[in-house]
Amino acid sequence: MKLQINAVNFDARTELQDFVQQKINKLDTFYDRIVEGEVFLKLDNNNQITNKIVEIKLFVPGSTLFTKEEADSFETATDKALDSMTRQLKKYKDKITAH
Repeated sequence: MKLQINAVNFDARTELQDFVQQKINKLDTFYDRIVEGEVFLKLDNNNQITNKIVEIKLFVPGSTLFTKEEADSFETATDKALDSMTRQLKKYKDKITAH
C-alpha cells in the first residue's frame, strides 16, 4: 500500500513517521485490497490537553474510509485511530463479501 504522511504546520520526527507507517501497514492483515492511504498529523492549538490530531484516510476499491482521533500524544491518537479504522475495514470487508 502506498502511504503518504503529512505533518501540518510542523516537522514530524522520523521516529514518528516510522511508527505511523508500521501501524498502518498492519491494516493489510484485515483487508488486503487497500489501494493507498493518507495520514495527517496536526496540532490543535485551541485544546492544550488533547492537542495531537491524527486523521487517517484509506482508499479501497469503491470507497474511502476515514477516521479522526485526538489525544495527548501522536502515538496514542494513532492507536485510537487504528482501532477505529480496523472496525471500519472489517465492516467494509463483510459488506462486500456478503454479495
